[in-house]
Amino acid sequence: MSGSAERKLIVAIDGPSGAGKSTVTRALADRLGYINIDTGAMFRAVALMARRGGIDPEDENALGKLCTGLDIDFDRSDGCCRVLVNGEDVSTAIRTPEISLLTSVVSAKKVVRDYLLALQRRMGERGGVVLEGRDIGTVVFPTAQVKFFLTASVEERGRRRFEELRAKGASVTLEQTIVEVEQRDRQDLQRTIAPLRRADDAIDIDSTSLTLDEVLEKMEAVVRAKAGRQ
Repeated sequence: MSGSAERKLIVAIDGPSGAGKSTVTRALADRLGYINIDTGAMFRAVALMARRGGIDPEDENALGKLCTGLDIDFDRSDGCCRVLVNGEDVSTAIRTPEISLLTSVVSAKKVVRDYLLALQRRMGERGGVVLEGRDIGTVVFPTAQVKFFLTASVEERGRRRFEELRAKGASVTLEQTIVEVEQRDRQDLQRTIAPLRRADDAIDIDSTSLTLDEVLEKMEAVVRAKAGRQ
């Protein structure tokens, strides 16, 4: 089958915090020529703006008003993807440990999930997209043609997060970062609304001992086979 006739699929990548979903999703989208819809960044953007606005993360009415006033978009240029909120580049601001923990609380609120769910579906309904999160294959796009569940050991996820934060100049310790990853896991698994779940038809990939290229090769082969081109 020729490339022009290849179907454009919806690819869902779920998994716990620190599994490498964002990196893998961006790279896989590049390989496939798909659009990367970073759903996690969208929730982080809401959390950031809630923090800036002094909004109680338990106040759903205030969160709902906040969401309706947010214009969240992605700008892809010069090989980089920037997260924009009302035209402001918040790509770095949404990646702090404080925002990570706040995101888990904010993203469990129904009003936030409903607002972003509708936005995500509009972005991805035409296919040719790769999305990552914690409930993409079970809630956002349960009919996605390809679903992956990407994970790694908590120690490895903590180490990766620690290296990422240290490279950005953050003052953190490996032990502290592992504890925060474990805390995030508990929050994501135990929350009432849209907890972290593996879709029944998801393909499991444990990246603990795999390189990025090895993970990408596995995923790309699955997608291309499903799309009709080996």
